[in-house]
Amino acid sequence: AGDGDCGHTHARAARAIREWVGARPPPAAPAQLLSALADLLLEKMGGSSGVLYGLFLTAAAQPLRDGSDLPAWADAMDAGIEAMRRYGGAAPGDRTMLDSLCAAAQVLHALRGPGTDLLPVLAAAVESAEAAAEATRHMEAGAGRASYISSARLLQPDPGAVAVAAVLRAVLEGLR
Repeated sequence: AGDGDCGHTHARAARAIREWVGARPPPAAPAQLLSALADLLLEKMGGSSGVLYGLFLTAAAQPLRDGSDLPAWADAMDAGIEAMRRYGGAAPGDRTMLDSLCAAAQVLHALRGPGTDLLPVLAAAVESAEAAAEATRHMEAGAGRASYISSARLLQPDPGAVAVAAVLRAVLEGLR
């Protein structure tokens, strides 16, 4: 989807993460892991996506400093989204990666309930993110690169929203 820049940027990030994990074991503590990933993406990913992911991961690390139970992960998702909204200037419905992230976050709120089973909730969150990414196909772009392009030419789903859904799908598959 898009002009290819988003795909190249995400591929560069994936290669950097693969090299990083191959060179040394990643930090075991979730907050440290997210902070290290933020630094890596800010350095290696490039583009506005790299900055936004860096902001997201840095903010998401904060709720995980005192523990990493399931409610803390839901809080981490919300903190990351809030940072992206505050610094990036986009909101859900603007045809950006936030559409997928916010859809997933709504489902992940179930993690705050007692006795929640992670994998079914995460699977539902991924499906919600994928549906939200597809729904961007019919949205008017209110932010991001697509906002500079005529709506008549935006025939594909937002590349950032598609990429977020793919990242979440990879996390789910990795946990399975």
